[in-house]
Order: sequence, then C-alpha cells, then structure tokens
Amino acid sequence: MQFIETRGNDGVKPSKVTFSEAILNPSASFGGIYVPEFLPTFDTQFLKENIDSSYKELAFNILKSFNIDIDDNTIQEALNRYDNFDEPNNPVPLNKIEDEAFVMELYHGATRAFKDMALQPFGYILSKEAQKREEKYLIMVATSGDTGPATLETFKKRQNIKVACLYPSGGTSDVQRLQMVTEEAENEKVIGVVGNFDDTQNVLKELLSSEDFKNELKKRDIKLSAANSVNFGRIIFQIIYHIHGYLELVRQKEIELGDKIYIVVPSGNFGNVLGGYYAKKGGLPVEKLLVASNINNILTDLIENGVYDMASRELIKTNSPAMDILKSSNVERVLFDKFGAKRTKELMESLNSSGKYTLTKDELLSLQEDFQATYSSDSEGEAEITKYAKKGYIFDPHTATCIKSYRDREKKEIKAIIYSTAEWTKFSKTVAKALGNSEVKSDIEAIDWIEKNSNLKAPNMIRELFNKEIKHPLVVEKEQIEDEILKFL
Repeated sequence: MQFIETRGNDGVKPSKVTFSEAILNPSASFGGIYVPEFLPTFDTQFLKENIDSSYKELAFNILKSFNIDIDDNTIQEALNRYDNFDEPNNPVPLNKIEDEAFVMELYHGATRAFKDMALQPFGYILSKEAQKREEKYLIMVATSGDTGPATLETFKKRQNIKVACLYPSGGTSDVQRLQMVTEEAENEKVIGVVGNFDDTQNVLKELLSSEDFKNELKKRDIKLSAANSVNFGRIIFQIIYHIHGYLELVRQKEIELGDKIYIVVPSGNFGNVLGGYYAKKGGLPVEKLLVASNINNILTDLIENGVYDMASRELIKTNSPAMDILKSSNVERVLFDKFGAKRTKELMESLNSSGKYTLTKDELLSLQEDFQATYSSDSEGEAEITKYAKKGYIFDPHTATCIKSYRDREKKEIKAIIYSTAEWTKFSKTVAKALGNSEVKSDIEAIDWIEKNSNLKAPNMIRELFNKEIKHPLVVEKEQIEDEILKFL
C-alpha cells in the first residue's frame, strides 16, 4: 500500500510513499501528513475470521491487511512487545461498569498509559528499519504527558536512534514528569519547555519542516523523524484495539456479530479516536464516535458548530492534562478523508494564518455523520470518579470525561466501549481528592493514601520513580530548543 499527502503534493516530495518511508520521514508537502491511499476492509467477514484471534493474532492480520512493506518476522517481533504487559494474553482488559457501558483499559504497559499500545511495537519497527538502511535518526516527540514516557521507553538504548523529548514545564503530573526526567539512556534527551503543549508541538512541527535544521542534522549524518501521532506508524496500531474491543463484546455474548456499538474516547490530539474512525470506515459496526473533551473543548465546538477557533481562547490547565491541547493534529486526517487535499490545505492554512477555520453546512453534517462531542469540567469529572469508586471501580480523570459523553449519547439500545487511557497512579492527586482527601501535596502522598483507603496498589515501576535521580533538569524557552538539541547531538 502507498501513502499519500493530506495537503497535496508540492512537486518536490514524492506524491506517494511506502509505509516505511512514511514513518521514517513523516513530514509531507506543505506541512501536511501522510494517510493510507485506501483502507482495508474490517467488515463482518473479517470479524468472523478473527473471532477467535488473540490480540497479537488480530494485530498481525490487521497490519497485513494494510500490505505494509515490513517483513513478517519484524512485525511479529514488534507485536511480541505486548508480552511484557501485565497480562500478555489479555493486554487490554474489558470491564463492564453499566449494563450498556464497558471500559477498555489501555494502560497495562510499561508506562501505564495507552500510548504504549502503539509506541511499543512502532518503536521496534522504526528502529529496525533504521538499522536495515544503515541510517541514523533523531526521533523528536512533543508530549502532553504520556507520549513522552512511552517514546523514551520504546527507544531507549536502540541502535541508530537518538530521541529528543519536549514537555511543557508544569503541564504534566508528577509521575509523568518523573518518568521522563529520570530516564538514564544516553541516546535520549528530555527538555522542559516554558509554555504549554501546543507550544512544544508547534516547535516540533517547525523543526520537522525546517530545511536549515535538517541540514544541521545532515552534517552529523542524522535524519529526522517523529514519534507523535503525526506519524501514521502510531495510528495504524491505534486501529487494532477498537476492532479487538468489538470482538470482545461478541465473545462475552454482550452483542451479536453485526450489532452496532458506540466508541467513547477522551481526546486531545485526536489520534485515538481517529483509529476508531478508520475502523468504522473500514466496516466495523460503529453507530457513532463519541469525542470526550475537558474544558479546553475546541473539538466540541468543531463537531457541534463547525468552527475550529484557537484565536479566541487561551489554553486552560486542567485535571486531565493530556487533553490540554488546542491544536489537534489528527483532525487534519479526517478533513482530508472527507473533503480532499485541496480543501484540507485551505482549512489548515487558515488555521495557521488566523488561528481559525469554519466548515460549510454540508461539511459539518458530514462530520456529524460519524462524530458526536461533549466536554466535562474538572468538578464534573471528579464527581464521576467518586460515583464509580463507591461501586468499586476507580479510573483516572481522562476516563472520567467519557462518562458524560456516554450519558449524552443518542439514547439508543446500543452498547458502548469507553477507552480508559491512563492508570489512576498517573493522576493520583485528582483521584485522592475525588475519594475524599484534598489535602495531599504530592503524587507519592496521594498514592500512599489511596492504597490505604482502597483495594488498589501502585505498580513497583511507579513507586520506584520517586527514588530515582533526576537526569534531565533542563527547562528552556521555545527559542532555545533547537540549540539544546544540537548540543545533545
């Protein structure tokens, strides 16, 4: 399969590339990104054929259906990274919390967040491709809290790979920050940035498209790639668990094959729900994709009103920092899929120049065929954590935003899968407050209190963070990032 560009071709870059080329060099013409030329079919026949497949077997079959130019052994070795999850045979447990609502836990990997589901195998494949080509790569990543730790984990000590990880200083939880700044691998550099996630992501995109920066890397015989979900290598692995979740509902006899479901996703950069969109478009029986946001509800405005407006709002820090994002990169892939490259280029150029774009009435109706959106305040999210904790199930503040989306759905007798994207340990102060203790001052204090007042226990990998030496104390202004990366190299 070939991959094409969301904003059309500039006459300089090739108009179509292979999967390996798209993941190694994810920046497309005019600042666009890559998408598959077409989608495989995930219809009833595909589901029947995979009804008894394990997660790894399903993942292998989905990757093969994309006909990517990665050999079978490398794919299988990459998928074997799931063997290191809490339950290798069940890396994404599905739990029933209401008669029609199920929570899929995507956080049972190395860094306790859903990013591991994609980055563990993706990192293996990318590093293998770099070695095969005898090329050296700088992998850049901008993180709102979870992508950074997962990227550092998958690429640490990998041959031919160096990583520069940017995070907004003060914009992550204690645990998320410690997962990054205590990283010991010599091939990785972590840089705190004065600003928010959008600032760090903008710098990443500027450097990815900067010929001057690429020339500086060329002097060092280094090529440039990215681990954010601008890279389709991330998205392809995020399609898998949506299909797996559907099959789990069939296996648990909660639905019949062919029944429609709702998919409910807490969304910041739109990559997770995009995976669900691609699965739906490929034939997975999905009624609607329910997009859950926090008070930074720019996605709600887009899906309800057809207006994407960054210019008139300021980013607000919330209890769900991974969703404290105003510029959601993967919306572009949906725009391209629905409206084509020319219109996508127009909309994205408007966003870059004026901080805003507006869909036509027909374009909005097209978007609403697949998506519905709502948002929750911090207090609403805390109330949901409290409510379900009394029932014996505790989730993090990102998952909590999904409950309102689930309740606000069109009232149909349809089962819903809610995607839980992070373990409670990563946001323990918020969880402790929801459980009745608003006095805790740090994550470790909150973890201790929650363990004493519930049946939960933090994994050793989380507890050990608080005793590790800080290896990356650096915090800089945006303008200093390029220099710091070049120093590191």
